[in-house]
Amino acid sequence: MKRPGPLLTLLAGLVLGLFLLTLNVTTGTKTVSSTQQEKSPTPAPTRSTAASPTPTPSRTPVPAPDSDYAGRTADDAAAIAVSVRDGRAIAYFCDGHTRESWLKGDVRDDGTLKLTGKNGAKLDGTLRDGRKIDGTVDVGGGHHAFTADRAKKPSGLWRATATVRSAKIDGGWIVLKDGTQVGILTRDGEPSPAPRIDPATGAVTVDGQRLTARPATP
Repeated sequence: MKRPGPLLTLLAGLVLGLFLLTLNVTTGTKTVSSTQQEKSPTPAPTRSTAASPTPTPSRTPVPAPDSDYAGRTADDAAAIAVSVRDGRAIAYFCDGHTRESWLKGDVRDDGTLKLTGKNGAKLDGTLRDGRKIDGTVDVGGGHHAFTADRAKKPSGLWRATATVRSAKIDGGWIVLKDGTQVGILTRDGEPSPAPRIDPATGAVTVDGQRLTARPATP
């Protein structure tokens, strides 16, 4: 028999080479795919966002209404009147004979009043929905509870100051809702019961001289 010639040997080598090349390409593709899968980034975990609580709206303080209040102490020993304007207050305590006191101070946002006067006089009160003021007043060693209802003119607090026959006159009047007047007139610091005023005009005669009392405000 004749041995295979060089041509057969060459063909066998080509077939073997093609087989090895195909195997190498296939293996390389798998390796690259596997490497890419390993390097794929892990998706970040989703963050849950909780709804923020709705802030509670703050309440704007309501200022005390401008008004006047008049009433009597619980023991009926004296009358008291309070005038409120722009967050300020003035009060007058009067027994109609010799005891009186003018007090003043601020009205707080919660409706409370802490007023002070001469010789340690003080008033602690609370404004109730603009309808009345109740509390206590300390004047001349006496301690009195009181209630003063909202006043309608001519009720309320009146005052007149003047010089009559060289005497310094200072008069204070509280006009209650039933028309009753409680007041004191001081002449050079000496107190005495005050004459009546005309509640329609505030006119009053003192020692023969006509004066005009006007609503007292802070």
